[in-house]
Amino acid sequence: IFGGRGLPNGSVQAALQILPELRLSWIDQILSRNLLKTTTTKNLQSQDLFVCFIKEFLKTFLNNFFFKAMFQTMKRMDFLNSLFSLLGEVFLKDVSCYFSLLEDGQPRDKLEFAFRLYDRDGNGVLDSSVGGLSLKYNLLPIPLRRSEMLVFDKVFSILTTPYMMTAIDADSSGTVSLQEWVEGGMNNVPLLVLLGLKMTQRDGQHLWRMKHFNKPVYCNVCQNMLLGLRKQGLCCTCCKYTVHGRCANKNPAPCSRTYVMSKKETGIAAHDWVSGNCDSGKCDRCQKKIKSLHGLTGKRCVWCHSMRHDECATQEPFECDCGPFRDHILPPWAIYPVIKVMQIQINPIADTHPLLVFVNPKSGGKQGERLCFFRDLPDYRILVCGGDGTVGWILDAIDKANLPMRPPVAVLPLGTGNDLARCLRWGGGYDGMDLGRILKDIEGSSVVPMDRWSIQVTLEDSQERGDPVPYEIINNYFSIGVDASIAHRFHTMREKHPQKFNSRMKNKLWYFEFATSETISASCKKLKECLTIECCGTQLDLSNLSLEGIAVLNIPSMHGGSNLWGEAKKSDRAEQDLPEVIIDPEVLKVSPQDMSDKRVELVGLEGAIEMGQIYTGLKSAVRLAKTSQITIRTKKPLPMQIDGEPWMQPPCTIHITHKNQASMLMGPQVKSGFFNLK
Repeated sequence: IFGGRGLPNGSVQAALQILPELRLSWIDQILSRNLLKTTTTKNLQSQDLFVCFIKEFLKTFLNNFFFKAMFQTMKRMDFLNSLFSLLGEVFLKDVSCYFSLLEDGQPRDKLEFAFRLYDRDGNGVLDSSVGGLSLKYNLLPIPLRRSEMLVFDKVFSILTTPYMMTAIDADSSGTVSLQEWVEGGMNNVPLLVLLGLKMTQRDGQHLWRMKHFNKPVYCNVCQNMLLGLRKQGLCCTCCKYTVHGRCANKNPAPCSRTYVMSKKETGIAAHDWVSGNCDSGKCDRCQKKIKSLHGLTGKRCVWCHSMRHDECATQEPFECDCGPFRDHILPPWAIYPVIKVMQIQINPIADTHPLLVFVNPKSGGKQGERLCFFRDLPDYRILVCGGDGTVGWILDAIDKANLPMRPPVAVLPLGTGNDLARCLRWGGGYDGMDLGRILKDIEGSSVVPMDRWSIQVTLEDSQERGDPVPYEIINNYFSIGVDASIAHRFHTMREKHPQKFNSRMKNKLWYFEFATSETISASCKKLKECLTIECCGTQLDLSNLSLEGIAVLNIPSMHGGSNLWGEAKKSDRAEQDLPEVIIDPEVLKVSPQDMSDKRVELVGLEGAIEMGQIYTGLKSAVRLAKTSQITIRTKKPLPMQIDGEPWMQPPCTIHITHKNQASMLMGPQVKSGFFNLK
């Protein structure tokens, strides 16, 4: 599996341990396609047959989940030895792959892997014979392309810091053994940061990252300037405490506290000052400029971001107001430990709405734990930084946490389509806008309920195996037919050739190509003959329609901004309770789309060309129904998708019912015009 050079020792045994977790359909497909069709297979022994099977399995269905599980089940030493001694060399893509797999692993594992990467002669020490490391700890030229150097920027940066290697060389022998490397590395902050390893989580622990500074900056430990052309030092993400790499291990001042030690200290709002790097800032007390004196100058408060001269920091006012973002902050003087029950208690600040921010699923599976920490807070909000899939991930976590109050959720759109963010006025994608402005928009946002729908798929033939259904809940939309076919072909090609989909422009061109070929082939033509639709027991008549796709809509945006339902005509009828199902075309014309009315809209698509017309706003899809329940029965395999995740589904029965409502934050309406009119 390493560049097609064969299977490493120990991987077969590891695969045996996790085979019960693998999907039987995958195994069946491999056996039928890759093994049983060959005549040479009959002459293989059982062990050879299994090895052949594993090779074909990995070749066909290799993915991060399987690879990570296989790696974690292996013995580390056997695995590393087999990797580095297989042919006496390691290819760049292998190293890149394994560093990505080790991202969430234990620090010892990653340090061990890095050691064997540098120990090219296999003598068990890092010495002058190592290609990238000499006795003087100098970096020798390495024949790598610029793109490859960027991949290993973090790793090779380690070898450019002599003080780091000297610190690890405990016996000053000029060589570094594996034990010295691991034990020294576990306590070496710059090395852990460069390798992307997490340090021990405790109150007062800095969250370090390498940083490049564009102006003179001084170390908070030795008070000397940080010099260099690239990343000159380490900076704490939380408190902006800045140090040289060599000073990070010299017991620097702790990071800003996250809670007070007793209930008596709650409510005492005190500044948390960090010295230095306030050049050109304005003193919050005397209103004079803080001038640089070629050293640490002035103080900055971590919470309110105010700056003061050193002498002004000791004068009144001493109380911290948390600055312009007070509404979003849960300060340390609102949190205190309860010793008897061994947990942290929150004493909420009046008139605030603390903001809990989730960046992406890779931050770990602790979202439920973090939500439970906030469960007793009466008024807090959540900001999800990601795409629609990340939003769905958080909404599922809120469901599972069984919170007494469902917190409202805002979205910072970092995905591709961002349909939900568009509907909630958070935009189609983050374009580098000032985050302070986004926080102000969240402060002025309003809470709106959003329906969520359960989808249950039952196979007509229980023995038939198809792709797994990606989600059990619909947040945005569900579709069958032409659009799902294009999405499925796009998804399949991207999985097979990811290098062809490395930019937005390429993605759009590929999507256009698939849409064009779908227009010609019309693979979903005469869709009405392949399925039946019931809305609350009423069967829809599709006989007079020529459709290639249908879509069930929960929000007024699909495919990155297409409004399939369109704008509703104004109705003279007074507001009244919606019936369970509406199929009358005249009534549907004046029925607006609403994400909180416990109804979904059902529309028909006539083809790929029509989808382009809908995207440009030239027309809308065919309105079929507005209903609270849908049952769809399919008669042949059809492409489907839920919230942008496509799959191929064998004949089945699909039930869509209302699940619950999520609280979402609607962004403030954008002001426009000469006089800021809305």
